[in-house]
Amino acid sequence: MPRASRHYLPGYVWHITHRCHKKEYLLKFAKDRRRWLQWLFEAKKRYALSILNYMVTSNHIHLLVRDKGDRDTIPKSIQLIAGRTGQEYNLRKKRKGAYWEDRYHATAVETDRHLIQCLLYMDLNMVRAGVVKHPSQWPFSGYNEIQDPRQRYALIDYGGLKDLLAFRSIDDVKNGYRGWVKESIKEGNHIRDGKWTESVAVGSKEFVEQTKERLGVRAQGREVIETRGAYALREPRAPYSTGFRGENGVLRLQNTYFWNIYH
Repeated sequence: MPRASRHYLPGYVWHITHRCHKKEYLLKFAKDRRRWLQWLFEAKKRYALSILNYMVTSNHIHLLVRDKGDRDTIPKSIQLIAGRTGQEYNLRKKRKGAYWEDRYHATAVETDRHLIQCLLYMDLNMVRAGVVKHPSQWPFSGYNEIQDPRQRYALIDYGGLKDLLAFRSIDDVKNGYRGWVKESIKEGNHIRDGKWTESVAVGSKEFVEQTKERLGVRAQGREVIETRGAYALREPRAPYSTGFRGENGVLRLQNTYFWNIYH
């Protein structure tokens, strides 16, 4: 069961990553990714979680969220989603043991161009893995929902995303984001970047230094470094790997299907 982030600060945007135990492919089938998303929807209802983007792969998840100042919103949401997903899987498979790595990782993201970069980094995950050529081809991420907002059972906080990206309308969000994705794929700007999964905070130098100051003693031993056009507050290095290598066969789209939140 994941424990609450030890460097939580209220009101921030957080990029959450959580891996399956020992990088096992416990989310390799569509029905399991679908259940994770259904529990994400339940967490949104129960705890008023603001979801800005999401990505479910075969052995880990990405989640971009914020709270409204309630320090329990994110920990309780992750506890619900991860706990119920793991319990259901183990019960169905008659499996015992941990489903997730013990602790999820949380990175504070500055709400400027770095937020855009984080959104793109998440949605281009399966492009990096060589599974699809465009994020629209992977149904278990926020890209398609951003491009075709739902009238009911929405996961994405469209209004919150619009405001954070400083757009005037949801149509502007759709068009702008579609253009950013196209440009990023064209220029090949979708390589793995460890700052999004190995840092406590990512943004401008001022944002990262302010975050470190707010964390106080909890930030001891962590350095502010410059990396690929941004600054990051890094934790003691613990490499994060998606573990795809030559095993992408289990991610074939034959193992996926498009879903409705209740059906």
